Amino acid sequence: MSLFSAIDISETDLLRFDREALELLLRDRSTGRNIIWATGDYAELGPGYGFQDQITVEKITGERGMVIRPRALKSREAQRARVRERAEVFTPAWVCNAQNNLIDSAWFGREGVFNTENPDHAWTPNPDKITFPEGKTWRDYVRDTRLEITCGEAPYLVSRYDASTAEPIPVSMRIGLLDRKLRVIGENADGHDEWLEWAKTAFQSTYGYEWQGDSLLLAREALLQTFCEYHEEKFGPDMPIPIERLREIAEIISWNIWQMDGLRCVVPGSCLEVRLVEEDLFGNWTEKVEQCRGCVSGDMRQHNGVYAVVRDWEKRQTVRFVDLIK
Repeated sequence: MSLFSAIDISETDLLRFDREALELLLRDRSTGRNIIWATGDYAELGPGYGFQDQITVEKITGERGMVIRPRALKSREAQRARVRERAEVFTPAWVCNAQNNLIDSAWFGREGVFNTENPDHAWTPNPDKITFPEGKTWRDYVRDTRLEITCGEAPYLVSRYDASTAEPIPVSMRIGLLDRKLRVIGENADGHDEWLEWAKTAFQSTYGYEWQGDSLLLAREALLQTFCEYHEEKFGPDMPIPIERLREIAEIISWNIWQMDGLRCVVPGSCLEVRLVEEDLFGNWTEKVEQCRGCVSGDMRQHNGVYAVVRDWEKRQTVRFVDLIK
């Protein structure tokens, strides 16, 4: 059961399919609200589209259903503006593949595990079932934690399309870190229930964070659609995914792919100036503005903004991301 085949997933279609899934993809676990735009790119659309405004279902569906689009489908001017303002440059799929291959070469102790890189920036998938080194199993690989920093549309995690060109990539050719986990599950899991359980584990062990709300939503949608596409690849189009399972994956995604200022480990723009009014011995009132200590000192542990939280699924607890940095 694949939700959508198009590169640009329609939020309106997702709303029609299941509103709860869309609402989960918009949730910000750090604030308890929705993710924010965290950019001025949409301010011209009017109230509700400013930097600090939440992205809600109504703002991205119906008549506004084409507001959020993948970077490669945006106008050239919009792309150039994002490069200037946020250094937003999306990595070609062949580069993502080469770097992901380095991770797997280290983990497996050999090269060419999932594919062979070609001189023309393409790659040839390994057609054989993946074998594992002594002392390691496919379950170990699925459980191993992966993180894409400043993930944008998450091209290192899932590769439904080349983020630099919007060219679609068939399931058999995909190279993302989560793609690889799902391939391994498909080759080893027996039956529908086991596949679903290990797919859940794969999503729980895959993380990424992003500043801008539109890119973050695109990444979350891509992960949810990837789940559906690998399910269809394994079981065919007639095997339904229980809606509870789909929502469960959407919930995991809402925790694991989160919104954060990567330099401060807080929700973008959440650090504040604090205004203090004091009275001296003679009854005179003075106002003093105190800057965020973390922003002034550069100490990421001294910010007064909202610190981003993530979920440790194995320990069943929520932790601040900043506390995971040594």
